[in-house]
Amino acid sequence: MINDTKCIVNAHSNEVEFIEKTLKTDKEKGLRTLEFENLVSIYGLNQIETTEKESILKLLFNQINQPLIYILLASSLVTAFMREWVDTIVILGVVIVNAIIGFLQELKAIKALDSLTKSMDTETTVIRDGEKIRISSEKLVPGDIVFLQSGDKVPADIRLFKAIQLKAEEAALTLKWRRIRLLIRRPFLKVFFNA
Repeated sequence: MINDTKCIVNAHSNEVEFIEKTLKTDKEKGLRTLEFENLVSIYGLNQIETTEKESILKLLFNQINQPLIYILLASSLVTAFMREWVDTIVILGVVIVNAIIGFLQELKAIKALDSLTKSMDTETTVIRDGEKIRISSEKLVPGDIVFLQSGDKVPADIRLFKAIQLKAEEAALTLKWRRIRLLIRRPFLKVFFNA
């Protein structure tokens, strides 16, 4: 059982040996199967938590279930009571257009999140019980030794302890469409960005 989880949060500033000892791993042999199972029971799988999807009617209702919409509906009732039909129609039209636009935007956001979640399903190479094996990125746990090669996606937040000619594509995160070279410095092999 891991007593000091602070090393996981601040792994970038801890020495590799301290992380190895705390997570009961070995940078040459990786995790043992027993430790992997223990860590899965503690931390769970490396995946984005999904929530129950709302129905289309619930999404539409959420667009109408807002204080400003209630005010507009009340004002449309008042204008209808005063027989101001043009104002009533305009106010109801605003409510309907607002609900449709909000609904479509939320639907688009849900589809984008689903697409992002599906694109995150990757495989990675780890060292377990002294052997390199390919696993689903969902099965990564703190303490896994991840082996990255050219073209691999980084499967999770990881602590680098060895790198040779490391380059990274950060365009999706920074919106800068150029490659950067990462410089590795001692004593803790911190990563510095060199644009």
